[in-house]
Amino acid sequence: MNNKFTSSNSQTNWERLDAMTDEDIDFSDCPEITSEMLTQAVVRRGLSDAQEKTEVTLSLDKDVWEWFKSQGQDYQNQINDLLRSHIESHQSS
Repeated sequence: MNNKFTSSNSQTNWERLDAMTDEDIDFSDCPEITSEMLTQAVVRRGLSDAQEKTEVTLSLDKDVWEWFKSQGQDYQNQINDLLRSHIESHQSS
């Protein structure tokens, strides 16, 4: 293990960054975000508090279930996150 001291002093020129405008930023190495990319985006609203989970039986259309399962091991949490997002967006403020 490397136990070398690491300085916490930033070497970033914050004054220079604060003075920059959007036009000063070089985006040449950043890929363009397409509308197709946005349609595949997943909304994640920070880390929620760990809550007790309740195991349920739920009937879904076969193609919906297969699509979520194809998204990887975390598919049940993704379903939960989407349902939570739906609830939050429909609660009155």
